[in-house]
Amino acid sequence: MKKLKVGIVGIGKISGIYLENLTGMFSDAVEVTALADLVPERATEAAEKYGIPEALSVEKLVASGNVELVLNLTIPNAHFDVCMKAVEAGKHTYVEKPLCITREEATRLLETAEKRGVRVGCAPDTFLGAGIQTCRKLIDDGWIGTPVAATAFMMGHGHESWHPDPEFYYKVGGGPMFDMGPYYLTALVNLMGPVARLSGSAKKTFETRLITSEPKKGTVIDVDVPTHVVGVMDFASGAVGTIITSFDIWGHTLPRIEIYGTEGSLSVPDPNTFGGPIKVRRSSAPEWSDIPLAYGYSENSRGLGVADIARAVAGNTDHRASGKLAYHVLELMHGFHDASSSGTYYAVQSTCDRPEALPMTR
Repeated sequence: MKKLKVGIVGIGKISGIYLENLTGMFSDAVEVTALADLVPERATEAAEKYGIPEALSVEKLVASGNVELVLNLTIPNAHFDVCMKAVEAGKHTYVEKPLCITREEATRLLETAEKRGVRVGCAPDTFLGAGIQTCRKLIDDGWIGTPVAATAFMMGHGHESWHPDPEFYYKVGGGPMFDMGPYYLTALVNLMGPVARLSGSAKKTFETRLITSEPKKGTVIDVDVPTHVVGVMDFASGAVGTIITSFDIWGHTLPRIEIYGTEGSLSVPDPNTFGGPIKVRRSSAPEWSDIPLAYGYSENSRGLGVADIARAVAGNTDHRASGKLAYHVLELMHGFHDASSSGTYYAVQSTCDRPEALPMTR
């Protein structure tokens, strides 16, 4: 298989695991050929560490004839600009979540990519890991009957106590729904299918946040977005789901994701990871049973979505962490906020197919 040449823009905190995996476990599918960052020293240091041939400016990387896909690991505010430059240059692109900040930007990006004949992919790719792929097979094989409901909870107290630069999490494009919602919503759409209608309530509990992590310890952040978001989803299948994402909670005992079917219940692992644990309780069983993982990629396998695009390009097939899936998730996140503001249901305009399941490897 011909390797897809990848250039990475944004050498921040998340880039390390991408570089490790793309130059390691996924090196059969991709070749990282160039790096770029607004702080050139970061790109130079990472290029030396991982043996990448070039550290370039963003403009030169996007224009490089030695780059076929631009991996965009910048902050959310830069997602649209970098991705649009890539597709206009005739490059495929894969971006960290969310796809873009606004639905309008995302629509322009996908339309431009289609006209240029290039692909758009978007994180998260955790739903391709062993944990959620095993859950997908359990549902598809009827272990819990027909899914009728789902719950999802992501609740903590924000990033200011540990992240080196947490301010953007409290600005437009951030907040708990846009930061962590993509993991939970992508997993749910993969397991349950698309959402047709939703409602939501959202609030901002604290007007400011105090950074207690280094190097910006003592800095006060103004909070511009809701930090506690609750949603109810009517799936196109007829199932109903609930989700809570929050940066306002000190502790809780709720599950990550559970799926409830006509014949049993399924406990889904943390969708921000690739592995387990998985538990099932069937209608005929008195208690929960542990389910072994049936797929590969149980460790931190970020970059799997990029490798999947590379393999799809080589085989002329559909890639799984697609722009269409990411757009549907983006619309859902906006929809919860819109429903809260309007006090009415939000009718979801987009849809998508459930991504094709990965082949079993165990």
